[in-house]
Amino acid sequence: MSVQYSTVGELLLRKAEDLALDITERQYERQPDLMERFGQTGWEKTKQDTLYTLNYLAESVLVNSPGLFTHYVSWLKDLLRQYRVTQEDLRINFELMREALCAHFDDPNHDIVLDYMDMGLHQIMVDHDGFPSYINESNPLRVDALNYLNLLLEGDRSGAFMIVDHLLDQGTPIKQVYQYIFQMTQYEIGRLWQQGRINVAQEHYCTAATQAIISRLYPRWMAAGGTGYRLVAACVGKEQHEIGLRMLTDIFELEGWDTYYLGANVPDSSLVTTVAQHQPDVVAISATMTFHIHLVKELISKLRAYPATSHVKILVGGFPFSIDPHLWKEVGADGSAAGPDEAVRVAELLLDPEFA
Repeated sequence: MSVQYSTVGELLLRKAEDLALDITERQYERQPDLMERFGQTGWEKTKQDTLYTLNYLAESVLVNSPGLFTHYVSWLKDLLRQYRVTQEDLRINFELMREALCAHFDDPNHDIVLDYMDMGLHQIMVDHDGFPSYINESNPLRVDALNYLNLLLEGDRSGAFMIVDHLLDQGTPIKQVYQYIFQMTQYEIGRLWQQGRINVAQEHYCTAATQAIISRLYPRWMAAGGTGYRLVAACVGKEQHEIGLRMLTDIFELEGWDTYYLGANVPDSSLVTTVAQHQPDVVAISATMTFHIHLVKELISKLRAYPATSHVKILVGGFPFSIDPHLWKEVGADGSAAGPDEAVRVAELLLDPEFA
């Protein structure tokens, strides 16, 4: 059954562009008022959003994870609401998508895709209060995290750094600063952007500011002792969201690992060569966008197929893997973790001879 899901998902990825054009044309024929409401720019945005939906659908089918798709639909509802796209507009878009898949998607397993579409249509009609704040009462540094975030949103990077500096001077472990300040505020920034409460420029500034602050902290801990373990870390494909992987690599370094951080935009061939040369104990692969999941699966297959890298343990992480806790198995990894601290524990468990 997994082969069927993979085959139909890959076919949908190839057909998505043509399907998105057909669906958009038919939606504007059915709803001529859309051109009056949104103009030609709206037409282009509808086509782009439809293509995104088809890509998310394909990726979710490919790895047999309906939860990825229904989560995306909830996210999309929240995002489009701020642009005056109604629930009815979205419902019609999904119905036309289903019709197009029935008419033009010639595959013996196309019922799998239609089942996912039905789940998506149901999710559109479900009442949803939106996603709660990531900086909540369970965060022991909640007040500091909120102050840190507010200063970044005000453009006060120096003030934000002073909060972190003060916490460390008071004896707060640096790993807690990473987990409860940096990680949670990055999640919250994404949520605020989705709700239209901050723009792309603010999101980019906050991320760049946190990266700069992290760099300023290195002298506090770079003398950590070694464990003898080695990690290679990279984002998959053209994935641009690398700050999470940067924080994960830092925590491994804090725990005494020798790390080799490659970041974003690393070709698969270069990553495989690097792993073969450095012979790490673990490779960490990050994907933030669901439509990059097939790239994770392809990269892992390449690592498994090359004799010099086939033995390495592979750890995956990023937003999609936090939605579906079983997703790492579908892409062929050895494990996954929700955060840097957990990633270190999982990696060390994978290397434990008793576990192996």
